[in-house]
Amino acid sequence: MSRPVRVLIAAALLAPLAACSSSEGPESQSAAQAPGFPYTVTNCGVKTTYEAPPKRAVTMNQHVTEVMLELGLKDRIAGTAYLDDKVLPKYAKAYADTPVLAKEYPSYEKLLAADPDFVYGGYASAFQAGEGRSRAALAKSGIDSRLNVEGCAKRAVTMDDVYKEVREVGSTFGVRPRADKWVGEAKRQLAATAGELKSEKPVPVFVYDSGDKTAFTAGGRGIGNDIIERAGGRNVFADLDKAFGDASWESVVDRKPEVIVILDYGGTTVAQKKKRLLEDPVLADVPAIKNKRFAVLPLSDTVAGVRAPGAVEKLADQL
Repeated sequence: MSRPVRVLIAAALLAPLAACSSSEGPESQSAAQAPGFPYTVTNCGVKTTYEAPPKRAVTMNQHVTEVMLELGLKDRIAGTAYLDDKVLPKYAKAYADTPVLAKEYPSYEKLLAADPDFVYGGYASAFQAGEGRSRAALAKSGIDSRLNVEGCAKRAVTMDDVYKEVREVGSTFGVRPRADKWVGEAKRQLAATAGELKSEKPVPVFVYDSGDKTAFTAGGRGIGNDIIERAGGRNVFADLDKAFGDASWESVVDRKPEVIVILDYGGTTVAQKKKRLLEDPVLADVPAIKNKRFAVLPLSDTVAGVRAPGAVEKLADQL
């Protein structure tokens, strides 16, 4: 066979391969860049399949923003909103570079203006239908979403749910090994704290978030209850079937807490909250008030985020 004929035959054989390569190349390249995809997850009743990791996320509520930053996803955050208190020092620099869309929740229009392909909310209020930010409305705009597991829990939330949250976010963004590494470190930290508390008797604890006519406190359904138990305490309102809810001051007196955990956030300072409790004559006979035994945790420590394991150690030291 002459050389020109061989060249023509080779060209004919390669043509369909080249066409195939040009049509499938981007998908194959994308799959190679994002192992673990497509990834399907059901979150708070919403099933989503991700063909590739989100590129422009908006985070609403501090604890979910910190999950993203812990997983090294600063460059994937197109905007953030609703800071309860100061971000941890380790995240401060990364957070400073992140666009803040609103002091609290952004309007739907402002949210869309950030051009997100993913919205991550910490509380159910992040996706309030009345404000136009429902997950269904976002889906109609082609935007995927996630709600922190504590925002839709039908049972008591535990540290296992925190692990699940971090792992699922890690898988969604294609960084599952980072999530697994964090979970391993968290488990070691909790085991060390548990070892130190082995012989300690649980201390009756009342959590004071806010309130005058009634006490807004931590119930038994939120991660805060698990944090208290792991820190060597016993939540006196563990029977309240909510993450947070109202209790009467008379019931606080009846349950005789020996330590009051004050949640630090918002416009009312810890000193002001402490003064209000110490000066209330109704509480005068409460052991924690008589002995002036208080502990303090930032609000963002007591929700299902990456602070939770450290909050156990922090509270254990104070109890």
